[in-house]
Amino acid sequence: MDITTDYLGLKLSTPIIPSAGPLSRDINNLKKMEESGAGAVVIYSIFEEQIEQEELEFYHHTTETMESNAEALSYFPTQSIFKTGPDEYLEHIQKAKKTVSIPVIASLNGKSLGGWIEYAKKIEQAGADALELNIYRLATDITKTGSEIEQSYIEIVKEVKKTIKIPIAVKIGPFFSSVTWMASQLDNAGANGLVLFNRFYQPDIDLENLEVIPNVLLSTPAAMRLPLRWIAILYSRIKADLAATSGIYTEKDVIKMIMAGAKVTQMLSCLLKFGISHISEVITQLKYWMEVNEYESLTQMRGSMSYKNVADPSQFERANYMKVLNSYK
Repeated sequence: MDITTDYLGLKLSTPIIPSAGPLSRDINNLKKMEESGAGAVVIYSIFEEQIEQEELEFYHHTTETMESNAEALSYFPTQSIFKTGPDEYLEHIQKAKKTVSIPVIASLNGKSLGGWIEYAKKIEQAGADALELNIYRLATDITKTGSEIEQSYIEIVKEVKKTIKIPIAVKIGPFFSSVTWMASQLDNAGANGLVLFNRFYQPDIDLENLEVIPNVLLSTPAAMRLPLRWIAILYSRIKADLAATSGIYTEKDVIKMIMAGAKVTQMLSCLLKFGISHISEVITQLKYWMEVNEYESLTQMRGSMSYKNVADPSQFERANYMKVLNSYK
C-alpha cells in the first residue's frame, strides 16, 4: 500500500515527521530517524533571543578594546573563530543535508518581526528544504488588543514569505478567539502549511527556593484530541497543508489525524520515551491496519472523518460537549 504523502510541496515517503526538539541536535539521530522511516525531520528551534545575543556579543568583543594601544589589537577575535548558537545552527542544517536524503525543515522560534527576516534568508541559503515558524507571542501587555496580536502573526508570515522562496509552515497555539479565522488569515498571508498545535510550556514555582522555574512535561495521548478537532474542522476550507502535533504515539493516532485531514503527523514525546526506532514500529502497524481494513493509500482515507465528510458534523461542535457531559457516569 501507498503511505507516501506530500507536505509543503515536498514528496514524503511516510507521513511521520519528528518534530523540533533535542533529539535532532545529534546528526547521528537524524540518520536513525531516516532509517526508521521518518518522511522528513524538523530540526531543533533557533530562538530570536539567540540571534539577538549573537549580535550583541560580537559587537562587544570587537569594540571593547578599540581605544587601547595597537598591541592589544592582536586580541581581537576573528569572525571565523567567534561562533555562537545561530552560526552553529546554520552549520547544523548544512551537515544534516549532507547526512540524510529526506527533507530537512528548519525551525525559527520568535516573538517579533525583527530577527526573523534576515535569519530566514540565511536558513534558506544553508540549504533547508522548508522553514517552520514557531511564533510564541505571550500577550502580557494589557494595552494590546487581541486583533493587534493576531495581526502581528500575519505580518510575520507575509514578510518572511516575501523574503524566501522555500515553503513555510506556521506552528500556532489554540488560544485564538477564532482559530478558523486565524487559520484562514495565515493561509491568505502565504503560509504553505499550518502545524496544530504549539504547546506553551507553563512555569512552576519552587516552594523551597521561592523561584519561578521551567517545567517541561511531555505530551500524553490525550493531548491529540485538540488538534484532531481543529484539523477536522479546517480540512478543505484552507489551501495550506495541515500537520498534526501533540500526543501522537501510535499508528491509530496517525490514522485518526489523516482521517481528520492531516497531511503529516509530527512526533516527539513518544520518541523521547521509547526511542527513535519507535517510528518503524508505528509504520509497520500503520501498514498492517491499512491492509486489514482495505485501504490502498493515505489519500483514500484523508479527510474521510473530517467536519466536511462525517454524517453528523455537529459532533465536532457544541453538540459533542453536551453529549459528553450528559453521558458521563
